[in-house]
Amino acid sequence: MLLCIDIGNSNITLGLFSGGELLHTFRLQSRREQTSDEYAILLGRALELQSPAPARVEHAIIASVVPPLSGTLARAVERAFRCRPLMVSASSDTGVVVAVERPQEVGVDRIVNVAAARHRALLEAGLDPKAGGVLDAGAIVLDLGTATTLDCVSPTGEFVGGVIVPGMRVSFDALVGRTAQLRDVELVAPSRVLGTNTVHCLQSGMVYGYASLVDGLVAKLRAELPFTCRVIATGGLAHVIAPHATSIERVDPDLTLYGLAIIYERAVARS
Repeated sequence: MLLCIDIGNSNITLGLFSGGELLHTFRLQSRREQTSDEYAILLGRALELQSPAPARVEHAIIASVVPPLSGTLARAVERAFRCRPLMVSASSDTGVVVAVERPQEVGVDRIVNVAAARHRALLEAGLDPKAGGVLDAGAIVLDLGTATTLDCVSPTGEFVGGVIVPGMRVSFDALVGRTAQLRDVELVAPSRVLGTNTVHCLQSGMVYGYASLVDGLVAKLRAELPFTCRVIATGGLAHVIAPHATSIERVDPDLTLYGLAIIYERAVARS
């Protein structure tokens, strides 16, 4: 089995694949003070809980935007499963060309996301992802997590850039932390935009505000890009925003994990 690990700033998302099929997903907190031994124990226990029988992990791949945790999780995987994980970088064979000014500065999660979107679009078009090809449209991948990112991939498979915005939860926590009379609320959409109490005002501002932000940025990106784009949303808050953002055409909560599995398969095919 293949274990895919996406190390984010808030959570570590893991997916267990067998034969290209995603069997289980689970999450751990991203805690920089946690040791590799502690993470090894958590990984083993998580798999035991998710599987009817303890899963035998034979391969692993890691994408990380938290450098201090990259080595920690790599050592944890080696200790727990006796296999050395493949680490994704900007120079990895992902199936997309990183055509931006400073490729080494692009977060690998962003590259993995556009690689997954590209791979799936090729399959849907009846094309072989290994051979590539030209599609009738590119894609904008919207990742709603700790940061909100919008990343663009062309019909020919070039990652041409994107947009980074503070995530909804980060923005809300900053607002509450810097104001004396505002408090934490559940980030759900109220019944209408016009709030008549403080809780609904906050919820409206965050949910409808971010949905409008997404729609506005997508419109501006589409106006600048020389090709048409489909919009795919992923990330922990995608289910909150998607019902209220008219530009989002599809929600794929496991897009990053599928991207990691695809990149691993490409690496195996080349070896």
